Amino acid sequence: MKNSLLLLASIFTFTTAFAQDDLEPIVQDTVGPWKTNGNASFLFNQSTFDNWVAGGENNISGNIGVNYDFNYKKGDWAWDNKVIASYGLVKTRTSSFAKKTDDRLELNSILGKRATEFWYYSFSGMLWKKSDNLRVNLSPATSKFTFVDKGFTLPNEAYFGVKEGESIRYELGFNASAYYKLDVIANVSFENILNLYSNYLEETKNVDLDYQLNIVLRINRYLTTNISFQTIYDDNAFEGFQIRQVFGVAANYGF
Repeated sequence: MKNSLLLLASIFTFTTAFAQDDLEPIVQDTVGPWKTNGNASFLFNQSTFDNWVAGGENNISGNIGVNYDFNYKKGDWAWDNKVIASYGLVKTRTSSFAKKTDDRLELNSILGKRATEFWYYSFSGMLWKKSDNLRVNLSPATSKFTFVDKGFTLPNEAYFGVKEGESIRYELGFNASAYYKLDVIANVSFENILNLYSNYLEETKNVDLDYQLNIVLRINRYLTTNISFQTIYDDNAFEGFQIRQVFGVAANYGF
């Protein structure tokens, strides 16, 4: 009788253990190496004045923009890519045609191999990357090309640094770029993009600067308030700071 009870207990224990093994969940790694984030927006502005003593001119303007990130990270390799594209027009009542206010297409791509915790070897330089929202890239040997229609070049005057009758300007220099995105509070983000460039071939002390600030205040899934600020210093184009600022409510689609 004791042997029978021991046999039944052994069978029950074995069966229970076997059943527990069958119910053990299988964990699969669903996190891929790619991270993507971006949005497309349309910003519209319109003003109308009728017998307005204080002054003013009827105008209508619009701006279409795309801001998209697609970053890859696997093992010791990191590949960060960012696309910024925008186009804007403004038309006033007294102007015979619409004037361009923005025309930009940028593709920034950095490939790096990990050297330490936050430092990566990038081609001809070093990349410091704390996260997808904070990174600095230093490149001591960077080529820069400027293309123009030679029909716009003028005698004794450089057009974006391009001499009369030519269509290309080449520069070789040092480039430093930084990116920082901060969520200040819920639904409010600040994106900072800075590029510095010094040409070894001439006037090394004249550093080109391009700084962009994009502030997004999210109203709901499809509407945002956008504030964009950009300043450029490039003595080949204009010996002073160029400044552009856009503010308005935009229809927004995230992807």
